[in-house]
Amino acid sequence: MSDWLTAMENDTQACVLVTVALVEGSGPREAGAKMRVSLDGQIDTIGGGHLELRAVEIAKTMLVTGDTQARLERFALGPSLGQCCGGVVYLAFEPVDARLAAVLHALRERRQQDSWRLTALDGEPVSALFDAAGSLIAGTAAQAPDTFSRERGTHVAQDGKGRRWLVDPCLAPRAHLTLFGAGHVGAAIVRALAHLPCNVTWVDEREDMFPAQLPDNVRIAATDTPEEFVAMAPPGGSYLVMTHSHALDQRLTQAIMERMDAGWFGLIGSQTKRKQFEHRLQARGVPDERIAAMVCPIGMPGIRNKAPAVIAASVACQLLMVWEEAAAAALAAPLRLVPASAPPRRKKRAAIHPL
Repeated sequence: MSDWLTAMENDTQACVLVTVALVEGSGPREAGAKMRVSLDGQIDTIGGGHLELRAVEIAKTMLVTGDTQARLERFALGPSLGQCCGGVVYLAFEPVDARLAAVLHALRERRQQDSWRLTALDGEPVSALFDAAGSLIAGTAAQAPDTFSRERGTHVAQDGKGRRWLVDPCLAPRAHLTLFGAGHVGAAIVRALAHLPCNVTWVDEREDMFPAQLPDNVRIAATDTPEEFVAMAPPGGSYLVMTHSHALDQRLTQAIMERMDAGWFGLIGSQTKRKQFEHRLQARGVPDERIAAMVCPIGMPGIRNKAPAVIAASVACQLLMVWEEAAAAALAAPLRLVPASAPPRRKKRAAIHPL
């Protein structure tokens, strides 16, 4: 999860959570971007520039004056802030009180699970966290709207009484990479992906090749049977093969080709290596379209430097393009929120409408 959340784990400072709630036109960050502001400074960013400077000023003023009311502020980037983005950004300012702190603590525990966070931006403070089934995880649900459009991402909605709500999907990373090979390039790729929205399973036979310190999004597997981890990857998962052995690369490639639900597959090597592998795969009856989807050589076109850090940067860009395209269609139909142990309803709640 992002730094703004992990940094709060052992910090008891009073702070304000600032969220990009809505963007009209062009903005420095997308809806859902966040930063945490305390009197001592800030963690994470909503895009920098004058917008962020003004947001920090507002948040610190709230802390100094003891303002506990969440609010939504509109910023016209060109006319009022002189930023060339030219769009309009709405920022939600949420003082982190006991209610919101409980929600954020539960969110930290659910980093690998989808959650939806709701905050009232008008009236009595209300914060709630729901899981993917719509059940209440933390906070108060009694006054929260009971439906919202989950395919919209982070947005502001208004109920029938005119009360505004921040609807903030906090989704687990969809992207998963199974990386075979703990050599110099593999290690550089792990470092390049350390702060990106993905999970990595890093596989090698040589346990002593793994570093002592690992990024939070990486899990290692020291095993004599790495082919097993091809089958263990999630459907649609990405694969990257770069082991110390061409024979092992071949076995892993064959196993990946046998998974019809495999996602992107990259194999380190030259065009000569690709031709050799193509010939062997064809001899084993692998369909031509499956072979054609194999990415080898790896990396962005036009980058020829073979230093591990350069290869890692190039492959990280390649993977981000694949993952962002997949993420564009990842959100499903509207979700009904069902509070845990909800009391019987005597009258129908007002519907909630996107702004």
